[in-house]
Amino acid sequence: MSRPNDPAGTPEPEPGAVPASPPRYGRAPGAWPLLGHLPHLAGRPLAFLDSLSGHGDVVRVRMGTRTAHVVSHPALVRRVLTDRRSFDRSGVLYEKVRALLGNGLATCPNAEHRDQRRALQPAFHPSLMDRYAAVMTAETAALTARWRPGAVVDVTEEAFRLTTAVAVRTLFSAGIAPGAAEELREALEVLLRGVYTRVVAPAVDRAPSPSRRRYRRALTRWRTGVAAIVAAYRAAGVDHGDALSLLLAVRDEHGRALSDVELGDQVATLVLAGAETTSSVVAWALRLLADHPGATARLHGELDTVLAGDPVTGVDLPRLPYTRDVVREALRLYPPAWAITRTATRETELAGKVLPPGSVVICCLYLLHRRPELFPDPARFDPGRWAGADVPRDAWLPFGLGATKCVGDVFGSTEAGLAIAAIASRWRLTPVSPRPPRPVPRIVLSPGPQPMRLAER
Repeated sequence: MSRPNDPAGTPEPEPGAVPASPPRYGRAPGAWPLLGHLPHLAGRPLAFLDSLSGHGDVVRVRMGTRTAHVVSHPALVRRVLTDRRSFDRSGVLYEKVRALLGNGLATCPNAEHRDQRRALQPAFHPSLMDRYAAVMTAETAALTARWRPGAVVDVTEEAFRLTTAVAVRTLFSAGIAPGAAEELREALEVLLRGVYTRVVAPAVDRAPSPSRRRYRRALTRWRTGVAAIVAAYRAAGVDHGDALSLLLAVRDEHGRALSDVELGDQVATLVLAGAETTSSVVAWALRLLADHPGATARLHGELDTVLAGDPVTGVDLPRLPYTRDVVREALRLYPPAWAITRTATRETELAGKVLPPGSVVICCLYLLHRRPELFPDPARFDPGRWAGADVPRDAWLPFGLGATKCVGDVFGSTEAGLAIAAIASRWRLTPVSPRPPRPVPRIVLSPGPQPMRLAER
């Protein structure tokens, strides 16, 4: 694969031929009575996913009384994500996510997606990336300025704090009070944990419990906080040149502006895409580097040579190919959007199995990226595998595929690359415990708490 010319992002690999292998249909073993595979999904989700590859390319799993079909074959993943007549973003699972994010770009049905994407696209125009990159580097510097040699920090929490700050500043450059920003961050943390539970076990909302009350309070705080920001911007009537100002200026073909509810839904989408997904990539990459001294040494060599002690900036990324390959490899091993769900809208066939309308299909990018015929020694962290690699078509899809591919792919790749370069050029991070991180079940594949000890380079 040739090196990308786009200095801002991590593009998809060049299309190639997918190794020919007829897809197989199978069933996951180990279902519990009544609960199905929910205990596995809630307790050890990655271990459960790893076990599925031995049972087929489309595997039937049970989530309580519901059935889902987990797809990992590249040709079938492409079909599900691009056949918009047969598969839609609908059903119980999407209803639960919409309760958090609203009906924004990441959750709306296919019929509404094109218009919503057109509304959001200006916020990710290439001309804005230099401005966004400056915010990213400034926020990374502010975060690490609080670090002290010998101190222990939770890298996952620090990454989330960083990307939330970047999302807030790029969305709302006019600024919001630090207390309000922290309240939004805390509410989002509760919601992201809670929505996964509600997706895999909808019955959790029927029984009163402290976690249910905590989730509902966080949802109220989130909606109230976002509504207050939107109202303040609309009342000021000032174009701040940021994402929210662009959304306020959007008009449809009838000259209608987005309503406050529609604006709130899109803000929720942008904060999730700009904070939770990128923070997981940064957190995983830092842990993978800490566990692989050879990769760290190569990264340090590149950063020392190219930056020569200066802070990294957006214009440096084209000269940091190994840094970008670290991001690419972290995205391969732990794609944030690890499970993309669709619902069959008509009778369809996958791997020889006929699925009736209403069937839930889960495209598992985590499994797709770990297929040995696509990536030799797939569980190994090896950023060097990308140098000159001819990656088969549809083998690497961390941002999805087709019309619903993530609109913020360049934004997220840029932020992750800059954050890793800024941190690695100044700090060495050593895990406090040698045990591998235990992922926290949530809609984005997060590594969970990762305490690491800081040392200056």
